Amino acid sequence: VMGTSLTFYKGAAFNQQLKESIANATGLPSTTMSTAIVEGLKAVGGRRLAVATAYNEEVSHRLRAFLEESGFEVLVVKGMGIERFADRPPVTSEELLNFSAGVWQAAPKADAVLISCGALKTLELLAPLELRCNVPVVSSLPHALWAGVRLLGLSGRAPGYGTLLSRG
Repeated sequence: VMGTSLTFYKGAAFNQQLKESIANATGLPSTTMSTAIVEGLKAVGGRRLAVATAYNEEVSHRLRAFLEESGFEVLVVKGMGIERFADRPPVTSEELLNFSAGVWQAAPKADAVLISCGALKTLELLAPLELRCNVPVVSSLPHALWAGVRLLGLSGRAPGYGTLLSRG
């Protein structure tokens, strides 16, 4: 299921139930964007997180609760306050890079950065952000695709796009 906030908003138990319902209905393995970010964070050893989101305060708060239910310590979560992408100019790579680095700077003891929102274009900034913050970065869309191809038995390896995708 693509859509991070759609799958974390009601909590970790709801996300797991959703994933299981889809697998039961289709007879196929399934995953969600929220499951993918959890798996990605665990794969890179992330435990203490700096979380950058596109969301408003309420949705960012729900993400914090989901991540804590999933076993992470959220040191900081900050959203861009976007409720509708149609109501603002596109988020540029530079804007998102600087915003995410600023969130990490608010919690320099974080051992991973999470960028949450499938509508944010993050693939090209994973490696530069990792260099800037010196910690792994996981984000919604690239790592949801990583999780999806892994369901097919593929590695999900894409060298040059951050720690997790470089090793698959």
